[in-house]
Amino acid sequence: MSQERYVARFHAEKAALARHYCNVFKFWRDCRCKRCRRERGCCGDQHACLKRRQNEVPRQIQWRARQQILASTPANAGPPERTAREFLPSGFYPERSSVAGG
Repeated sequence: MSQERYVARFHAEKAALARHYCNVFKFWRDCRCKRCRRERGCCGDQHACLKRRQNEVPRQIQWRARQQILASTPANAGPPERTAREFLPSGFYPERSSVAGG
């Protein structure tokens, strides 16, 4: 598999996973996007939503959601998909640490 194809599949899986996490944590309940509330699921920018609200979900619940994702991963899933599914919601958008002099 070419590097470009691997990266494309990895990013596609991360986008799908971010949307899944938004739905699992029911962020649509009070989403800014009316369509999400109407459809009762993430229909907007899943990355913006997850980035904005990930700290509202306790790490233990994030971890359990990831464990369910890993358990449901098909045995024939490819390496890009398996790598993407290792991410916790809080791992999608790591906060930059403010280091003095850096």
